[in-house]
Amino acid sequence: MATSDEVADNRSAHRFELPVEGQTAFLEYNRHDGSMVLVHTEVPEKLRGHKIGERLVAAALAAAHNEGLRVVAVCPYVRAYLKKHPDAGR
Repeated sequence: MATSDEVADNRSAHRFELPVEGQTAFLEYNRHDGSMVLVHTEVPEKLRGHKIGERLVAAALAAAHNEGLRVVAVCPYVRAYLKKHPDAGR
């Protein structure tokens, strides 16, 4: 499975993106009031099972940390990720 090396922060679209084999997986967010609200993760069905969602969440959490933003996990996938990786949100 050919993936891009890096997750890109497409600020104009308010989402982290990872192109894979002609399709794009993404994690939508909103930045406001010192927070990054992680709203929705979308991984095309054909790409599931390859930890692409995890890469998106890890990139979003790293960006929030680097910018000093509090993470608000609205997306059920992000909440599940944080439950499995409790230190990731710090």
